Amino acid sequence: MTSITLPNLQDPSKDTKGLLEQQARSILVEPPILFGGTTDIGGRRFIWGERTYVMGVINVTPDSFSNDGVGGDVEAAVRLAARFQEDGTDIIDVGGESTRPPGIYGDSKPVTVDEELGRVIPMIEAITRETDLPVSIDTYKAAVAKSAIEAGAGMINDVWALQRDPEMLRVAAEADVPVVLMHNQIGTEYEDVVPDVIEGLRARVSAAVEGGVRPENIIVDPGMGFGKTAEQNLEILRRLSEFEALGLPLLVGMSRKSTIGYVLGLPVEDRVEGTAATVALSIAGGADIVRVHDVKEMARVARMTDAVVRGWSQDDAV
Repeated sequence: MTSITLPNLQDPSKDTKGLLEQQARSILVEPPILFGGTTDIGGRRFIWGERTYVMGVINVTPDSFSNDGVGGDVEAAVRLAARFQEDGTDIIDVGGESTRPPGIYGDSKPVTVDEELGRVIPMIEAITRETDLPVSIDTYKAAVAKSAIEAGAGMINDVWALQRDPEMLRVAAEADVPVVLMHNQIGTEYEDVVPDVIEGLRARVSAAVEGGVRPENIIVDPGMGFGKTAEQNLEILRRLSEFEALGLPLLVGMSRKSTIGYVLGLPVEDRVEGTAATVALSIAGGADIVRVHDVKEMARVARMTDAVVRGWSQDDAV
């Protein structure tokens, strides 16, 4: 790792934040944690390493691979969000276009910007009005991300890591909100999947920082199920701790995915136990956020796994 000189954090007269950002931008190849281990998302402070945060998925699509979409029913989305909040979610991820891998689930219908906006904006406005949960917008389209932020979303979750839409990097930087950079590629060819994915993410982090995204606003996601075989997904999960080399908060989403179906021979609706195993292993491997559909069950799994991995005492009892 590139050698750097940290500022004197005991001297409040120094412009510590500015110096930290300048140093982070000067070592784009390998960004270290320089920002205190916290990120503000939608008005809430997330303290990385303190516990695992749960991201609940609300799909407003008719063709979600997980068969859990609420369609265009705003009231149903609000009810689901309220239930998620009661069940222990920390952030809600709203998506208006299916990103299911076509080789597994068949081609999903392309969604125009206007169609996607028509799906997600009413949901985001209603959820942020009726709950106090931060909302993430799951999109790779700059126009959708911009409008979603204006509607109340506090984070961008981009499955193409700001590279599919040439305007997305500018939108993310100007919005100054956290962004999830997910690894994705066409095809499944790797020399060694884990270091290759890490290097791919490192390149996207560097591009994001160089384009104006603040380092403390970056979260990385290895992209389980995107451009990877079932065996490669399991290898990433097994070696998840190696992603600590990026020095950034880590989000993992294995919920209900085809790898679980392949291993257990089960359809999407019967993958809760398999998802629970991947959530526990993700946390043990260093995940900071787990993205899930079955919030009640997985929030409990996360809390129990945290007790083992991060420590627990009687004072922490619910």
